[in-house]
Amino acid sequence: MKRYLPLLLISFFLIILAITGTTYLAGYAGKENKDSLTAITVYTTLPIEQVSVLAQEYERIAKVRVNVAPLTEKELFIKLIEESSKPQADLILANRKTLKQARSSALLIPYQSEYTDIIPDRFQDTDGYWTGVWYDPIIFAANQDYLKKTAKKPLKWSDLPLDSKVRFGMTDFLAADAAANLLYTLVAANGEEQTLSFLKKLHPQIVQYAKFLATPARMASMGEVDIAIVVHSEAMRYVKDGFPVQIIYPEDGTAYLLTGVGLVRGTTHGAEAKQFIDWLTQEGALSAMAQHKFYFVPTNPEARMHREYVVKDVQLIDHHDMYLPEQQRKLLDKWVQAVRLGIQ
Repeated sequence: MKRYLPLLLISFFLIILAITGTTYLAGYAGKENKDSLTAITVYTTLPIEQVSVLAQEYERIAKVRVNVAPLTEKELFIKLIEESSKPQADLILANRKTLKQARSSALLIPYQSEYTDIIPDRFQDTDGYWTGVWYDPIIFAANQDYLKKTAKKPLKWSDLPLDSKVRFGMTDFLAADAAANLLYTLVAANGEEQTLSFLKKLHPQIVQYAKFLATPARMASMGEVDIAIVVHSEAMRYVKDGFPVQIIYPEDGTAYLLTGVGLVRGTTHGAEAKQFIDWLTQEGALSAMAQHKFYFVPTNPEARMHREYVVKDVQLIDHHDMYLPEQQRKLLDKWVQAVRLGIQ
């Protein structure tokens, strides 16, 4: 037996070496395969947690890596201008205002396809320089206990101040772009004087001007306010989680924030970037986001979620970003002075 012992030990070590080598090579092959994926780069002003969901899902189904660079609007334009001779980005995913500025700065090239052709004209650039993929309207989120007690639920903006006992919650216009967009839209639709007069009437009934977009929806769901003036995506989270809150789409129209995508001029991965744009307009992209509780309304009217979220056509008010940044600051200052501080 002793004379066979060296042979047994040698065989044992050879087996261990073979297993170790196979495991290493398998891991290396997997890494090599992942590293060999084609990659596209997206510059975005959106929260990274939203875009990373899309990036992970697209890599899973299309075997194309999506590198996401979250930037402020200012940082985005600085980088794109600095890199104009040799772009590092392939796509911009941002709100309509940023995309319009990118086009006017000659940073985008047009792209249209059978998929983008489905998107209504109001949600895309007339010459195809960018395409809207989802939007987030401002809605009324009403607590169901309040609705059971009230004789007439508010269906229009003008209905809100009629009952002085109703408690409201909304996000401070200074706290988020989506909230400030409501102010600009109401002024564009109704004029500055009428809008400030309406907000003054509403002010005594505002329980809280929240710092975050999610807070008013939470307050309505918990019964801390009767009605929240809030973005659709945040209200829908509580609806989906079974909280006693109902979404009401204002019949006289409402503001909305549109998110879109544009192809960067000089991109080196044009074919892959175009395929990603097409995918963003389809069911799979918004389904992936909904699985992670991001409930935006698709611009594609044929998408299942569009029919699910918007039970009837929501009336959207387009002000086409008619106010320049300086004009927006003046409107915000007037709201603070006349409404928040009550200074005439």
